Amino acid sequence: MKAGHGCLLFHHILLSVIFLCHGKDVFFNDNGNLVLPGSYNIPWMAGIQDFRTLSLVTIPGTHDSMARYGGPEVECQALSLRDQLRVGIRFLDLKVLGLSDTLYVMHGVMYQRSTLREVLDTVKAFLSEFKTEAVLIRVQPQSFEKNKVNQMVQNLIGNDQHVWVASGMPNMGQVRGKIVFLQKSTFTLGIPLIDTEGKTNKVSNVKDKDNRIIKQLEQATEACGGDNAMLTYTSGTGFGTFWGMFLTPKRVAEKVNPWLNGYLRQFYPNQPRPCFGVIAMDFPGIDLIQTVINLNWW
Repeated sequence: MKAGHGCLLFHHILLSVIFLCHGKDVFFNDNGNLVLPGSYNIPWMAGIQDFRTLSLVTIPGTHDSMARYGGPEVECQALSLRDQLRVGIRFLDLKVLGLSDTLYVMHGVMYQRSTLREVLDTVKAFLSEFKTEAVLIRVQPQSFEKNKVNQMVQNLIGNDQHVWVASGMPNMGQVRGKIVFLQKSTFTLGIPLIDTEGKTNKVSNVKDKDNRIIKQLEQATEACGGDNAMLTYTSGTGFGTFWGMFLTPKRVAEKVNPWLNGYLRQFYPNQPRPCFGVIAMDFPGIDLIQTVINLNWW
């Protein structure tokens, strides 16, 4: 083989490798270093009309948003909270443990190196920069004294006018620049939340998980525009099951995220496109987040 042909072949192989690597990451991302294109539209909620009810907006979110530490069985996200917000995430899922006078963000028994106060400070800083946006937060109290968490959160936020704690469903104009709490079970601040999955996040077969997600999204669509926030988790783990013992949250997301992207894009020709409420994901890539956001435009 001539040297020129060899170089050309090597060039094609290199391009193929780059393309394949990039293709893997557009819907699934486990790289913690975020590089956004210069033209990236961070404040995407600016395009939502003020009169539009919040429950009619399809919102990309993260499951166990702060779970970045503790090993493969625990980690659900790669990006920092600041970067999640900048890439378009507008729903945060937090498991919170109250000890003494501090609220710690946890995943299982693993402390995620952040307190709830620090999370709220990061979100407020983002919202002060991008005042058209709103960030929904679900707090799931952990430990035996779950009611204590509810009161501690109330004490933490005080009478902050930039935090929505009412149970009535607002429109977009009412919550711009605000944190919007979602209430469920022992946490009673904010808009009532319906979790379409419940507690069944165990995965032993990814195809079964895909089918469960379809049913959950159908349920969410039927209830969109109502008095409740609808939430679908696309996340899952095989930990605790026999057949799925090697399916970590990352392995599940690697398979589910590209499928989810294709499933959602089939609705693009619809006029109008359906509303799915909040879709909370593990390790979402930029293109998948954009696919969710673009369901709001037609």
